[in-house]
Amino acid sequence: MEKPNSPFASAYLRFLQLAQVIQALPDGMAMDANEKALLQAVVLRWYEGQPMTVREAIGLADLGSPATLHKRITRLREKEMLSTLNQEGDRRAKFLMPTQRTIDYFSHLGQSMQDAHQNQVA
Repeated sequence: MEKPNSPFASAYLRFLQLAQVIQALPDGMAMDANEKALLQAVVLRWYEGQPMTVREAIGLADLGSPATLHKRITRLREKEMLSTLNQEGDRRAKFLMPTQRTIDYFSHLGQSMQDAHQNQVA
């Protein structure tokens, strides 16, 4: 069978290849797809300079019910992937912050993608 002629199909298939390569995570960082989705949502907001509160994370209805999201936040905190930070002057607002372990995790993913891309180009 020939490779697809569509540049969009080729681009997406290359993306899938890269995604497959980075599935091998460092020890102790195993997460299910739902935990990854929540972590990505939280870290993207942090990266954009607008850290997400626990309340906002629990309100992400497309990622699960509030009770389920609360459990995922707890698991990510237990895995030392997220920490909380209280807003100065308001102890009720807790912001979810990535830990150094999370930064290392995303660095690993980025390096794996770059390595896979270089291997594909070579």
